Amino acid sequence: MKAVTYRAFGAAETVLQLEDLPDIVPGPGELRVELTYSGVNPSDVKARAGARAGVTELPYPVIIPHSDGSGVIAEVGEGVDPARIGEAVWIWNGQWQRPFGTAATSITLPAEQAVPLPEGLDLKQGAALGIPALTAAHAVFSGGDVTDRTVLVQGGAGTVGLLAVQLARWGGARVIATCASHAADRVRQAGADATLAYADGDLTEQILAANDGRHVDHIVEVEFGANCAVDTEVIAPNGRVTAYGSAQQMTPQLPFYPLMFKSVTLEMMLVYLLPPVARRAAIKRIEHAAAAGALHLPIAEVFDLVDTAKAHQAVELGHRAGSILVRTGRD
Repeated sequence: MKAVTYRAFGAAETVLQLEDLPDIVPGPGELRVELTYSGVNPSDVKARAGARAGVTELPYPVIIPHSDGSGVIAEVGEGVDPARIGEAVWIWNGQWQRPFGTAATSITLPAEQAVPLPEGLDLKQGAALGIPALTAAHAVFSGGDVTDRTVLVQGGAGTVGLLAVQLARWGGARVIATCASHAADRVRQAGADATLAYADGDLTEQILAANDGRHVDHIVEVEFGANCAVDTEVIAPNGRVTAYGSAQQMTPQLPFYPLMFKSVTLEMMLVYLLPPVARRAAIKRIEHAAAAGALHLPIAEVFDLVDTAKAHQAVELGHRAGSILVRTGRD
């Protein structure tokens, strides 16, 4: 297989290299996927740069980066139904606690980590499901059904936030989203009933006004520390905040008693560690939303495998309106 690898932390253009490696024969319970696309996420970029907290040395001698991807099953190991050969699939946790991810023409991994491509989505969109869509699906539905409830999506224009808006709307919720002013139209088109500029000083009042004076039932949160004060003010009694990021304030102060006296549930989620039951539930939500035509995964740019360093640089620059992919094979 052709694979992009790195053997040291550093800048993408310095440490990433394209090389030939042998395909890995699947063992019991495993299968091998001939990959078509590889998804590049901020966590992949941070891992390659050595910017993950507490990680000071490379965990494996050679690493093929990226956890997300899509392709077609080419080979199965003992205990895996041979009928799966030829099945179009998407990948989750491709390089989580493993050395070899999806930045290659082939990947071998446990069979459950290759999920049939949902109806209505192509392989390109499938490569954006693993981290962004699973994060959005769990963040929206972690507290259960959202029908007739109000969901606030903080950061509704980001890759995860835009999917959260779509999924919450599909789930029957009233959706309020915060975003930069220039992205408001795109977020409304995704299904938000109201979009608010996150930088406004009276954001709390605007959120409550957008919900007819009522507090919101559920918050999907991209910047927990920066938004904690606003979230505390606008969340309803017995409400829930599911946070998947807090990059601006990594050690936030928690207004414990105001949250306690509303009996608020706080969830700090890491998509890589979703329990099996929660992951299966999120996958089903994604499948049903896609089949209903309610899920659109915007792709910002696609790079060739040889240009994987440029894909990493594009993620580092940020401000993208969709996922960054690497083309690893023929569509």
